[in-house]
Amino acid sequence: MEKMWSGRFSAGSSNLLDQFNASIMFDRKLYREDIEGSLAHAQMLAKQGILTADELSQITQGLTQVKEEIESGLFEWKISDEDLHMGIEKRLTAIIGDAGKKLHTARSRNDQIAVDFRRYVLRKNLEIVDAIKLLMQEILVVASKHTETLIPGMTHLQHAQPVNFAFHLGAYLSMFKRDIERFESSHARNNVSPLGCAALAGTPHKIDRDMTAQLLGFDSVSVNCLDTVSDRDFALEILFSISTMMMHISRLSEELVMWSSYEFKFVELSDEYSTGSSIMPQKKNPDVPELLRGKTGRVYGSLMGLLTVMKALPLAYNKDTQEDKEGVFDAVETAEISLEILKEAIKTMQVKEQNMNSACKVGHLSATDLADYLVQKCDIPFREAHFITGKAVAKSEELKIDLSDIELKYLQEIDKRIGEDVLEFLSIDNSMNARTSAGGTSTQRTKEQLEYFRNFLKEK
Repeated sequence: MEKMWSGRFSAGSSNLLDQFNASIMFDRKLYREDIEGSLAHAQMLAKQGILTADELSQITQGLTQVKEEIESGLFEWKISDEDLHMGIEKRLTAIIGDAGKKLHTARSRNDQIAVDFRRYVLRKNLEIVDAIKLLMQEILVVASKHTETLIPGMTHLQHAQPVNFAFHLGAYLSMFKRDIERFESSHARNNVSPLGCAALAGTPHKIDRDMTAQLLGFDSVSVNCLDTVSDRDFALEILFSISTMMMHISRLSEELVMWSSYEFKFVELSDEYSTGSSIMPQKKNPDVPELLRGKTGRVYGSLMGLLTVMKALPLAYNKDTQEDKEGVFDAVETAEISLEILKEAIKTMQVKEQNMNSACKVGHLSATDLADYLVQKCDIPFREAHFITGKAVAKSEELKIDLSDIELKYLQEIDKRIGEDVLEFLSIDNSMNARTSAGGTSTQRTKEQLEYFRNFLKEK
């Protein structure tokens, strides 16, 4: 079958080239954006007198029929049509005749795919934001129940200081808030219309780019056509935003894996979101967070793949750029299901408060509080206080007890300046609640942080 561009060629393309060159089997995902772009382009051409009112009516009715055929499964996608643009245009022309051939006036497949792909990415930026908000709301529900539940705060994966579980979850709320801001920023920055740039240098036809931009929901038109048809920064940005978000999801997933192990037993994932072993009947595996960790690497691969494709392309459009879509489609789908299943896993998990609290009695979590006591109450320089506290920890190890349970007499043997009021400082609960500085882990400050995130989501 003749290609629409075949006038210059004396021989047809080989079947092998058709298979290698075609993108129609994956870019057809953009059919909605393509048809909407064509409808806007046709309206503009009619306004400018390039199409007649009758031709506009025929094109509108024809494109509506094509859309219905696609969505009903009747549309035949053919490798020989190369891409969705050609496939849709060919079917349109078959339905309405010569009027269909006029639709491509004043545009190129270069600005056409730039419009389609950009609008898909812009839409997905906002849809992912909505999904992150739902995840944050579920984390807030869990966190609001545990502003007094103690859990070991760690550095280097070693017990460091006592925090409350809501405070710990608040760290992830902070990460996901930044993710929302990142997606929204990218949407605002890239919401410019490529339509009318044609192949690379604009068009001599008297078109109205502002009209099509407004019809398609863009804030403005792009400034330089040469840049616009080859620009894929918007695709790189959504891949980076998804990669960063998935890194945050992976960090939380790693903790869910650890917390659900027998060594921690801080949480228990529901049976709905766990799997078993084919050989060990007692096993309950945290496959959801494990898969989330793995899919993070998959998304990274899509980002690196597109960066590599784009790294040495001369201006303007090159066929290499056809490799921009599959990685983005896969990353978007991965992000969407990851956010949904993580939300459900958190919603249905059981928090083992007693195990968390008990873990805070291991590792001398109130050691810093003893050092702070020596500084505040005994006027001892911090470095000396640090040394004295180290000796107190060593004594607790010798006694095989946690520092929070040490008797006053042992502390006074180490330094006579230590008074009876030190025992209040060594309480794990008091240690957590003593951290009242802005952003700290005290229950009061944690509740303020949770309210901050609630207000952030309400404003959205």
